[in-house]
Amino acid sequence: MSLSVVVPCYRSARILPALVERLNGVLPTIHPDHEVILVVDSTDETWGVASELAGKFEHVQAIRMARNYGQHNALIAGIRAAAHDRIITMDDDLQHPPEELPKLVDALTDDLDVVYAVSEVEEHGAVRNLTSWGAKTLVMGRTMGIPNADVLGALRIFRTFLRSGFDQVSGPHVSVDIVLSWTTTRVGSVSVRMDQRTEGTSGFTLRSLMKHAVNMILGYSTKPLRMVTYLGSLIGVCGLLLTIRLVWQYFHGDTTVAGFTTLASLVAIFSSAQLIGIGVLGEYLGRVHSHGMGRPTYVIREHINRGAAADRR
Repeated sequence: MSLSVVVPCYRSARILPALVERLNGVLPTIHPDHEVILVVDSTDETWGVASELAGKFEHVQAIRMARNYGQHNALIAGIRAAAHDRIITMDDDLQHPPEELPKLVDALTDDLDVVYAVSEVEEHGAVRNLTSWGAKTLVMGRTMGIPNADVLGALRIFRTFLRSGFDQVSGPHVSVDIVLSWTTTRVGSVSVRMDQRTEGTSGFTLRSLMKHAVNMILGYSTKPLRMVTYLGSLIGVCGLLLTIRLVWQYFHGDTTVAGFTTLASLVAIFSSAQLIGIGVLGEYLGRVHSHGMGRPTYVIREHINRGAAADRR
């Protein structure tokens, strides 16, 4: 099956020639029909290098974003431009060795639609690894319910028909991994070698990773709204217990302040009612928000229609 490789490029003018050269040495051994899509998401000299490579090699194309939109936005632009049966996404900093791509391709067996590459040895520092684990396992796994969240990463391969699940995706806060989780549950992983960066430093900081996690929760989940309802219910239970206690104290003469029992009970009960009311409204807003996320109604894997073929004859 033919192969498209999508590479979001950010301030990587010095690295791109070496990356394309190594890809040119590997991709023909995988399949003769292949392409490399360089999506330039920075305003420096990277575009000049990418356009030069696209002019030099017929199988290389370059896409220039109007401004810096972010890695996942650039990925979606490249994914939508891909022409072949399978799509690989990888970083531009040579941390993802092109020589490891055959492992990724071989791991995409008939029973899988998406395969993520997992590093044999962690290549980042302790803080970055801990933050990444939190974003994957806690945010995407437990909070958002995405299966196999612990293996998610930037080096991935998936079948191009899943791209139809991206059709309605819009807005600045997009996530390729979340959209892929909407389209299939047939997800696997494979261990590959990861290298250190050869140029520059990573653009991902603790702040940017935390911001990305918050954007995913608020952009693709209604659980924060639902938590308001749960909080209101919890306060309601506590208020009921408090009311019972205050009434007990009142009848036993332990309450010395006039009206305290009534006032405290009403505050607890109405606080609960307000939070539950906000939670119910949040549920309705969450359903509107879910429709605005662009989540696909369905994705077709295959379509066989012998009757239509007979009609054409």
